[in-house]
Amino acid sequence: MSDQNPAGLRIDIVSDVVCPWCIVGFLQLEQALKDTRTDAEIHWHPFELNPQMAQEGQNLREHLAEKYGTTPQGSIEARARLTSIGNELGFTFNFTDDMRMANTFRAHQLLHWAAGKGLQHVLKMNLLATNFTLNRNVNDNDVLADAAAEVGLDRDEALAVLEDGRFAEAVRTQQQFWTSRGIQGVPAMVFNQRHLITGAQGVENYTSIVQQLRDEEAA
Repeated sequence: MSDQNPAGLRIDIVSDVVCPWCIVGFLQLEQALKDTRTDAEIHWHPFELNPQMAQEGQNLREHLAEKYGTTPQGSIEARARLTSIGNELGFTFNFTDDMRMANTFRAHQLLHWAAGKGLQHVLKMNLLATNFTLNRNVNDNDVLADAAAEVGLDRDEALAVLEDGRFAEAVRTQQQFWTSRGIQGVPAMVFNQRHLITGAQGVENYTSIVQQLRDEEAA
């Protein structure tokens, strides 16, 4: 792809690992990049959907009912829709009645550390699958350390990062940076540090956006 667009695009993505539309939006974007043979430099940034979430988490259906007023039938329909969209994009959503919404601050600290190792993107993908496909608790240090090890990071170092919270302040600073710029929901994608696109836009819309940006760069 690089020979088609040597400069590529910089895409900053503000998201959370428990946000289903974040993985949907990214996979739609990824398909658009492939279809247009466009290189992109992806940078992930932290956002907590539920910064006040208790450490033990909360049943997902109960959480959705409390936060959004989602009815049981509405929850079933939303899960079915996401599952179908995920299947089309090659991602498995494995929703269950006992699935829980997790606190994600630790996960974001781990992702911050992984960025310094050049493995943030693969860890992000792993954590999304850990949460939505494997239904594992992404607020559990052992689960997070396992996810880190699976993508080639040192498990012991990952545990140390989680236990001492050395990147907590840095993550808070990043979160505040994006919220201070008006980011209130995710996914939020900033193209070439100029153009903000929110929500999962679909492959067709992302393709149009990417092509327009490429045309602007070539002009």
